[in-house]
Amino acid sequence: MNKENFAVLVRGFCVNLSKRPQMVISESADKSVPASAMKVDISNVEDEASAANGIQRSYEAWKKSSASCDPSDGKILLPSCVALCANGKTETLCWIGPDLDSARKRLSGRDASPEILSARKAGIAIDPLERALVVKNKIALVTGGAQGIGEEIVRNLAAAGALVFIADLNLEGAEKLADAINAEEKRTTALAIKANVCDEASVEAMFKTIAETAGGLDLCVSNAGVLKAGSVLELPLSDFKFVTDINYTGFFIICKHAGRLLRTQHCTAPDWKTDIVQINSKSGLEGSNKNGAYSGGKFGGLGLVASFALELVDYNIKVNAICPGNFLDGPLWSDPEKGLFVQYLKTGKVPGAKTVADVRFFYESRVPMKRGCTGIDLIRSLFYIVEQEYETGQAIPVTGGQVMLH
Repeated sequence: MNKENFAVLVRGFCVNLSKRPQMVISESADKSVPASAMKVDISNVEDEASAANGIQRSYEAWKKSSASCDPSDGKILLPSCVALCANGKTETLCWIGPDLDSARKRLSGRDASPEILSARKAGIAIDPLERALVVKNKIALVTGGAQGIGEEIVRNLAAAGALVFIADLNLEGAEKLADAINAEEKRTTALAIKANVCDEASVEAMFKTIAETAGGLDLCVSNAGVLKAGSVLELPLSDFKFVTDINYTGFFIICKHAGRLLRTQHCTAPDWKTDIVQINSKSGLEGSNKNGAYSGGKFGGLGLVASFALELVDYNIKVNAICPGNFLDGPLWSDPEKGLFVQYLKTGKVPGAKTVADVRFFYESRVPMKRGCTGIDLIRSLFYIVEQEYETGQAIPVTGGQVMLH
């Protein structure tokens, strides 16, 4: 194995370990190996997979030998130098740092002392220290924010420095989440507010409260949504209307009153760009068998996104949509009584499926990346949309390759 491939493997390992970007500089080992370097023997390595396993085993051994700098809880130990050894001879040294200058400094000073880093917070998709300026101190609203994917959006926005209004019919759940986040962040960063997105009076009151409480808005995430699967031949009209009212009409109502607030704000902040983001779906980009109410509403939502984007751009309001794939591990799918796995099994949506496991396998097998979408996948897209000032009216697929842009 050449030193370039080894350096790539070392960098991948360090990035995975630290959850941060790292730089790796490799050099031929014509100098002595520092005592504190992590040594990897590749004498019997046949391929990259076995090399990767060897690096992991070597790390565990090196970590035990580095007991004098054993990190405390919540910390991780990262090597600054890794030596590639084969048949008793050192072939390559890899010097590691968070940036190129740091790695070069390690190399020039032959400094192989380990790094002790703070572990990343679980469930935080974007490092607040690296991307905080994207939403730091901005005011955000997340509808349907008390649970599920909405909760993940709320937590990530709060962690990145935003003030987040958690709008939900479940006020108790929203208040509980807000209290937990404020305690974690040690500041007021989340506020609960009750709202019914398909009741215009409720939505109008919500935006009034936001204006009174915080003075404006920067980011409106229209996340609230419902799903009831069923054949067009069998689905009750009441179910169709229920899904459409929330997923389609509700988005219109949110945009109407968010747009009014943001238009007013634009009068005294004409260069300040703001965002309305609809959490749409893969089903808004392609049909969904025996799921017409949901898919139809999502298709319609993308029409609203494109239309509102053309109108509201005059006020520097960007309007975009994120179209995630299936959140197979979330309650929408996995609830043992009302989840989509159970619904789709009962309605025969998946031909030949006899168990929930059959339904899950069917959906995973249709994704090139062989897994469902996660909250982290969605959050990255949300931060991109907010940061990107030259996109509006877009529908961004986050589908693991299942649906692609054209």
